[in-house]
Amino acid sequence: MTTRILPAVGDPDTARAMLTVLSQLPDIAPLRAVPDSGALLDTLAALSHGSVGDLPEVVLIHEGVGPLPALEVVREVALRFPAVGVVLVTSDPTAGLYAAAMEAGARGLAGLPLSYDELAARVTAAGQWAQGVRRHLGAEEHTAAGPGGRVVTVSGAKGGVGATLLATQLALAARRGGPSDRGVLLLDLDLLCGDVGSYFDVQFRRSVADLAGISDISPQVLSEAVYAHETGLSLLIAPAEGERGEEVTDPTARQLLAAVRSRYELVIVDCGSQMNPANAAAVEIADIALLVTTPDVISVRAVNRMVRMWDRLQIRKAEDTLTVVNRLGRTSHIQPQLISRITGTRVARGVVPANFRELQEAQDAGRIQDLDHRGPVRRAMWELADELGLTTAPAADGRSNRRKGKG
Repeated sequence: MTTRILPAVGDPDTARAMLTVLSQLPDIAPLRAVPDSGALLDTLAALSHGSVGDLPEVVLIHEGVGPLPALEVVREVALRFPAVGVVLVTSDPTAGLYAAAMEAGARGLAGLPLSYDELAARVTAAGQWAQGVRRHLGAEEHTAAGPGGRVVTVSGAKGGVGATLLATQLALAARRGGPSDRGVLLLDLDLLCGDVGSYFDVQFRRSVADLAGISDISPQVLSEAVYAHETGLSLLIAPAEGERGEEVTDPTARQLLAAVRSRYELVIVDCGSQMNPANAAAVEIADIALLVTTPDVISVRAVNRMVRMWDRLQIRKAEDTLTVVNRLGRTSHIQPQLISRITGTRVARGVVPANFRELQEAQDAGRIQDLDHRGPVRRAMWELADELGLTTAPAADGRSNRRKGKG
């Protein structure tokens, strides 16, 4: 079988020398070299729109390709196009660089000046690996898909009403009290200023934006972008650079949600309070769409504004939205029943009390999982998870079902 090779090298003379050696190898079809990392990723993205089989089996990346560092280019290709074998070409093939290249996702390292035997061995091995991956993916495509997991979106009527906090607690409650080995994913689609990572003190090099433009989000690609947290949750965080959120379009979001739905039993999506194409798609397809508000006039008006917009854009009807009242105090004049009448939404039976002191230490430490299980806020949110059917067992303190029974 012929192995197609796409070289990525900035210097024209080096490119010609590389193509000359490649053309001498048996069963090798070298493609026209691309001059930089941007052209490489664009070329691969364009070829991938057809099928995985349209991609070259091997990409040769020269150490000076630019403008991205070579190891970062290796990492991007390996993440976005997992059925392509990557070989790094370098004038300094040390053990340290070899280890770094393998960690980034390369399948081989070739030294300069290019040797016929060495290049043949590296290219052949990478090509055989790529063909094996494609056979495996082809077998997966013919496997009937089982029922997908549930998707629950959490949106804020406006900023600061506690949507992210609720999303984290619903995910933690579900992880502790229900879903099987397929697990729980907490997905941050508040793309401009998502804080899920901050709530768990997670600094991770990958984000949801890294999955944009990938035509086939395979389990391997998804696992590279997901952070496995100590709590057992899987986290897919928002980009640290808010402007990258524009890369996550409506089609990207729908493809991503289909991928995570097939991989996880429960997906909790933090949609923030600012609508964008990605979280609009999530709200549209969600099994449960929550809208968080506080019991004050401005927030309730924001609920009204949000549900009317969803209805105009045919995203979701008001009666299919569940409003959650957060920070309800003894002196609150606006009660849940009034919010339901004003907005036309259903209101969750469980309300969350106001108690900032309970939250401050865990939030400031980036350990939201450490909220005291006896605290009224944490207990109310975990009971809401039980009300929504996100758990199959009582909350960890054993109080959830007893309180509901009394009610």
